Amino acid sequence: MIPTNSIGIVETQTFTFAQDEPFVLDSGATLQPVTLAYETYGQLNAERTNAILICHALSGSAHAAGYHAGDDKPGWWDDCIGPGKAFDTNRFFVICSNVLGSCYGSSGPTTINPAAGKPYGLSFPVVTVQDMVRAQVKLVDHLGIDQLFCVAGGSMGGMQVLAWAANYPQRTRAAIPLATTARHSPMLIAFSEVGRQAIYADPAWNNGAYYDQPSKPDAGLAVARMVGHITYLSDDSMQEKFGRRLHERERYGYEFHAEFEVESYLKYNGNKFTRRFDANSYLYVTKAMDYFDLGRDGSLSQAFRGATAVKFLVVSFTSDWLYPSYHSKEIVKALTAVGADVTYLDILSRWGHDAFLLEVDTMTGLLENFLGRLLREERDPSSAVRESYFVNGEGDA
Repeated sequence: MIPTNSIGIVETQTFTFAQDEPFVLDSGATLQPVTLAYETYGQLNAERTNAILICHALSGSAHAAGYHAGDDKPGWWDDCIGPGKAFDTNRFFVICSNVLGSCYGSSGPTTINPAAGKPYGLSFPVVTVQDMVRAQVKLVDHLGIDQLFCVAGGSMGGMQVLAWAANYPQRTRAAIPLATTARHSPMLIAFSEVGRQAIYADPAWNNGAYYDQPSKPDAGLAVARMVGHITYLSDDSMQEKFGRRLHERERYGYEFHAEFEVESYLKYNGNKFTRRFDANSYLYVTKAMDYFDLGRDGSLSQAFRGATAVKFLVVSFTSDWLYPSYHSKEIVKALTAVGADVTYLDILSRWGHDAFLLEVDTMTGLLENFLGRLLREERDPSSAVRESYFVNGEGDA
């Protein structure tokens, strides 16, 4: 039964760019045609000023809220999107699109290369986070929206938010990057590479040409997901959830099967992931994250020099060791240096990187307050007050 506060049944739509406009990527390669899968929730107002773009993380999709017909599980951020929720669809027109390179309807290695009549595989050009954002800009143009009310997202979604603010500051009033970074550190690149190497080592990967084969590189992809999933948790959350408890046994078996609950959990989630995601897409999206570096061509503050009119809510979590709080503090320091309006909160949480999805009450309060402030300023510009302050992990902010 669909909850009463859900937006109900939704459908994924697609938008294909004009055929006579090749899409030029950061690598210099061109892609044609380009299709984006997307969903929308709520109604666009007459002035077209109430649109919010939600950006998803590595394995996310356009299905951020509501239910697909026949499903019993809602979209990945349904807790925060819907009538009366943080992203209130009674007020806002919410958009979520699947990124380039993914496998949920947007152009990527799984889609058919019209020149070859078969899936691109590794012939699909390498994409960057900036490429993903440029594609989103075309979608927003297609929807007839000149300026977004807000762009929001966590993890890789937060990278897209930062790219929007840095490269298209005139196209959004506000930016909400959550649990994210302006550049991947060597440690993060190392974790990504371990996952990719697991896929490469799977004989079924076949250099990416496995779509017409009887076997797919599920073993490698499962290991990649297991490694990634560990980084989404925290020591405290793993201790609370699993401890050293054994799985369906009372004593050690002195064998190399999954004996501990945490082993069984990781194996289950790794195998489950292979039923919904594509190994090549994992390679492309993780590589895009590794390439991301907003300050590559200068200082990070220079990247934000044109974003002084954008209002920022930057959020990190104290137990996030994938993107520790110092990553967000570097972003805030750069924004402050150019005089941007920025609010920063470092939230005390036990849930690690996934806290932006799991701390529902905390996130709802933060998002409602921030978006409410923007709405008040829209109605009465004289009420606008430039903010720049920090809240550091003291209680549940």
